[in-house]
Amino acid sequence: MLDSLGNLKRTHYAGALRAADADKDVVLMGWVHKRRDLGQLIFIDLRDRAGIAQIVFNKELHSDAHRKAEELRGEFVVAVEGRVLRRQKPNPDLASGEVEVMASRLHILNTAKTPPFVIEDEITASEETRLRYRYLDLRRGKPAANIALRHKVLFEIRRALNDLAFYEIETPILTRSTPEGARDYLVPSRLHHGQFYALPQSPQIFKQILMISGMDRYFQIVRCFRDEDNRADRQPEFTQLDLEMSFPRQQDVFEVIERVMERAFGVAGVAAKGPFRHLDYHEALRLYGSDKPDLRFGMELSNVTESFAPASAALHIEGNVQALVAPGAAAWSRKQLDELAERAKSIGARGLYTVKVTPEGVASPLEKNLGADGLRKLVAAVGAKPGDLVVAVAAKEQLPHSDTSLGIAGQLRLYLGDKLNLIDRSKWEFLWITGFALFEWSDSAKRWVSAQHPFTGIFEEDLDKLETTPWACRSKGYDLVLNGVELGSGSIRIHRQDVQARMFTALGLSDEQARQRFGFFLDALTYGTPPHGGIALGLDRIVMLLAGEKSIREVIAFPKTTAAQDLMADSPSPVDPAQLDELGIALKDTKK
Repeated sequence: MLDSLGNLKRTHYAGALRAADADKDVVLMGWVHKRRDLGQLIFIDLRDRAGIAQIVFNKELHSDAHRKAEELRGEFVVAVEGRVLRRQKPNPDLASGEVEVMASRLHILNTAKTPPFVIEDEITASEETRLRYRYLDLRRGKPAANIALRHKVLFEIRRALNDLAFYEIETPILTRSTPEGARDYLVPSRLHHGQFYALPQSPQIFKQILMISGMDRYFQIVRCFRDEDNRADRQPEFTQLDLEMSFPRQQDVFEVIERVMERAFGVAGVAAKGPFRHLDYHEALRLYGSDKPDLRFGMELSNVTESFAPASAALHIEGNVQALVAPGAAAWSRKQLDELAERAKSIGARGLYTVKVTPEGVASPLEKNLGADGLRKLVAAVGAKPGDLVVAVAAKEQLPHSDTSLGIAGQLRLYLGDKLNLIDRSKWEFLWITGFALFEWSDSAKRWVSAQHPFTGIFEEDLDKLETTPWACRSKGYDLVLNGVELGSGSIRIHRQDVQARMFTALGLSDEQARQRFGFFLDALTYGTPPHGGIALGLDRIVMLLAGEKSIREVIAFPKTTAAQDLMADSPSPVDPAQLDELGIALKDTKK
């Protein structure tokens, strides 16, 4: 017979008990984590969201409670009345380990089946099993701590922005489809057959309209939806910190975000002191082969195309050659070099060219192509020292309007930094990337497309290039990067309707197409739009980094798999044909 909770009220969280609570009478509630029966004494570890406390049932002192404790099994839900006592031998593995609770009464509130995996921090269950039983997975210490950290970070962000005079304003979840680079999630309308709402990929247009509305400073912790292929740091639904300001300079946006990051990271005990470093987009590519470089270690790239010129024909090299110096890697074995070569080829390198620098001189298969003197010049050009390994790569395929060798070398830099333990995991290196191009070449569409979105501002001195040389136009966009992860991007927006019209023309949109997609926004632009700008930061990624996780799924309460499925809720799923009839929808047989 199960007990009723009745008027019983919890006085403390089990995991929050400390030595200062000794001799207090307490009521604890939670789950049976472990049970140990020693006959006269029964011990259970009682778990709640704050952690674990040890409970003692003494047959001699409290026989009724001891008798009921004999029935307990893992994950039973219980309430315990008792007194906090100092432990003779503290348990250093528990935050509450200096004390235990001598139980006087036990209330068994519910029983439980044997879980499919043990509720412990370190488990061997697959991610699929964990997500299918997510309500059990969240009882574990690490996932529960991740959710608590997420709450603290988001709550502090709200406090910080309130202190900076921002309004929190909700924008619509059901809106119109305005394609922004990824596929929309569409929602059919029951009242308007054949018409659809779209779930927002971001509140971009609405937050700009809020600036036109005179709200001046807006923010929102908002759910966004994109129907795209998933990966570790991507989900079909995700959470952004979205904000916008009227009459800002670029630096004003930076200062706001730096203040917010300082406070948000502070709740996790991380010092994030502004101002953050700035780096031009092209300089970031040149030095690190990435527009989101990890600055926790050096190993900058060097363009050594000229050094390889005498051998370019023999080695079938097209385009540029990038090199980097791997400190201490001259001692690497043939097997390690072969693995490095395979890694390079898997990311698009034509081949891997290495030079070992030793106290006796240089050694490399390249000697037959470059000669001994050429090798010495190459080593000098990259600044390698004895014990170092010079690693050079060229791209197998050349893409229009880009140097593909940079991206390959940038990925090898990260690989080597990890293999050589060069990355200082205690560092938090924030970076603003600026100086982006306004347009980028789309190889699939064979035309120039917006590098960010069509509302990104353009440098005034580049306006005359919009119709003639769009690739030369500079963007007023910017990204915030942390430890090699892009946290988010933003820009100073286009606020003039004539410039916005020219931008649409440059993107190949007719007046009719622009009005069809963005008509209500274009109308709003005609009623006195102030200069404005903002940013959107991925909160899932921020919490992921603070929690020391490698996937945002670990910091989301109910995430989807990489196949965009919710295994716990069995979603997506078929719906009743009557629902489809009501919406005027007939399903097409795609198996034919």
